[in-house]
Amino acid sequence: MVARSAQGDDSAFADLYDATVSVVYGVVIRLLRSSDLSAEIVQDVYLMAWQQAAKFDPARGTTKAWLSTMAHRRAVDMIRSSTRRRDREEYYQVREGEGGPADQTWDGVESALDREDVDSGLSQLSPVQRQALELVYFRGLTHQQMAHYLRIPLGTAKSRIRNGLVTLRAVLGEQC
Repeated sequence: MVARSAQGDDSAFADLYDATVSVVYGVVIRLLRSSDLSAEIVQDVYLMAWQQAAKFDPARGTTKAWLSTMAHRRAVDMIRSSTRRRDREEYYQVREGEGGPADQTWDGVESALDREDVDSGLSQLSPVQRQALELVYFRGLTHQQMAHYLRIPLGTAKSRIRNGLVTLRAVLGEQC
């Protein structure tokens, strides 16, 4: 199929695509974890395969291996490119001090308002619910550590956390 594709046979290339696309897509999706990006890479791979079909040497490997190698390399290139772009953007944000004083002031005000809402919400919980949430979310204890600390069963600890979160969500929902 590759040899016929190299000679310009469209139907042979369509058959090649149908026979190998699931393998090529599988290689790419495992690396990128994005169906949109994976579809784009698969399209690039088959474009390269069409353009380079004459260079394919069956003595060096199978058609699926050739296409999978191209797909893997192309996906890794995409990951590297995205990483470099993100690093550049972060560098320039820090260097340029993105987010001027007004943005920083607003962020501080917004954070203070959020803290006030949470404090107000916590004050409306029962003492055992408030204690459970404070131990887990503010002191960083696991559910099991909290249960041990309070000398209560693990199921009771989890119930207090869940009930506290449900109540807090209801209270904060009213305030928003």
